[in-house]
Amino acid sequence: MKLIILFFIAGVAVWAAKVYTATRRQHKRRVLLSTPFPAEWSAILSNNLPPYKKISPQLQQQLHDYIKIFIAEKSFEGCGGLSLTDEIRVTIAAQACILLLNRDSDCYPKLYSVLVYPSTYVADSRNRFDAHPNDTSVRLGESWNHGAVVLAWDSVKRGAINFRDGHNVAMHEFAHQLDQEDGRADGAPILEMRSAYSAWSQVFSKEYELLQHKAKKGRKSVMHKYGATNPAEFFAVATETFFEKPVQLKKKRPDLYQELQGFYKVNPIEWVN
Repeated sequence: MKLIILFFIAGVAVWAAKVYTATRRQHKRRVLLSTPFPAEWSAILSNNLPPYKKISPQLQQQLHDYIKIFIAEKSFEGCGGLSLTDEIRVTIAAQACILLLNRDSDCYPKLYSVLVYPSTYVADSRNRFDAHPNDTSVRLGESWNHGAVVLAWDSVKRGAINFRDGHNVAMHEFAHQLDQEDGRADGAPILEMRSAYSAWSQVFSKEYELLQHKAKKGRKSVMHKYGATNPAEFFAVATETFFEKPVQLKKKRPDLYQELQGFYKVNPIEWVN
């Protein structure tokens, strides 16, 4: 009986600690969101992120709020001699947070650290979801399955400024984070309703197989052939394409575009002109 009571008390203590932490975080966020968005940050967005000037004032405000939360709650670390600046933090946060607009999101709750190298870097595979023993490679970015994203700053900035080539390393890696929120990197992020998984699975399986076929045959596709690597990479590449080449994706792969629009709750075609 005493043991049961001890377990009960311990359980209540854990529950109370979680409630306290969540309440404290919400209070901090309310205070944070009541502060003005820095003018210097707006200038960075105007210079480095073409869609920023084209999205509605409502979406701009959402983006500002998410960026403030992201920068306040995530730890940024410069690697390889890189000195972090507001430009680096804001540009990375903005591309991560574009993926959250109009969605009920807690701003990457499992993400704790963003590691930034000045350029491409050599890394092993210990933290990757698709890891192979003793695998090393030169990389532009990677998403770890326990709370970190690694990025090469020159590629991040180039991908942000050139927002129409279908390549965006930051969006790619943060799409992996969304995919991994349920604990699995399988190309199926957490959807709003259980019933949505059936259509998602049918469309993504069909489109993934089609991209694999085109890649094997050496045929061109609106999506980069790297998406044919595995379902997780397909979702990340599809995300890049959805935001950066929306007109082409909707024309060539309308079912895929519809599923992605249903998930991301925005229509990037509106930002093109």
